[in-house]
Amino acid sequence: MRRTALAALCIAAAATTGLTGCLPGQDSADSKRSKQSTSDDPAKKQDPFAGLSGGEIADRAVKATTGASSLRMKGDVADGADTIRLDMAVNTKGECAGTMSMGGQGEAELIKTGDTVYMKYDEAFLRAQSKGEAKADVDAAVTLLAGKWTRMSATGKDAKDLASFCDLDTVLSGAEDVNSDATRGKTGTVDGTPAIILNEKDGKDSYTLYVATEGEPYLLRVVDRSAKEPGTLTFSDYDKPVPAEKPAGDILDLDALGG
Repeated sequence: MRRTALAALCIAAAATTGLTGCLPGQDSADSKRSKQSTSDDPAKKQDPFAGLSGGEIADRAVKATTGASSLRMKGDVADGADTIRLDMAVNTKGECAGTMSMGGQGEAELIKTGDTVYMKYDEAFLRAQSKGEAKADVDAAVTLLAGKWTRMSATGKDAKDLASFCDLDTVLSGAEDVNSDATRGKTGTVDGTPAIILNEKDGKDSYTLYVATEGEPYLLRVVDRSAKEPGTLTFSDYDKPVPAEKPAGDILDLDALGG
């Protein structure tokens, strides 16, 4: 089960790489059976997972989630002494749109469409990510970049990690074929969506999964209570279009500046 939780939380690692590297210088058959049984059996309308173990539910959630064409992920995840915060829509076409921050200091907007990565940093983000550098260099970077849209080739060395982060298949890679021994918990809701709660322990670490009980059994939330890198990620907007469009107005070409 640890792999189930961490497969979702691998987003945090991808986000870390993206934040620091982007600076300048279920299957359909199962789904049909589920819908048919829900409509034919009144009891299963209240519990679509009747007779299933927690592990079986977790496995269904992983299959449904990894089968989605797009989703939105939002949450806070620890990364050492810092906390990564992200709110990002991602799809299997390699497109994404949303925001990132690290340590609660500033924010960066990110859009990837086609072969181009667009980013806009606020001053607080730039200064936080430039700690230890000469003040004159930091001030120059702030003057040049703060509040302005920039672009980089998605195939360039400075944008490769970001481009991977914007590919949902890459983000969720390794999540399939999980044999979970999670236990069933109570029911609840995630942003108004009914869910069943699953619990898992791995030594001293514990994990909680929230799985949708209406419609597809999508993963709605993952809570990692590990001592070293705790965090929570919420998933929504499954199979909805990702608003990845080229920003309007002037855009600074970082590749050209880098020579």
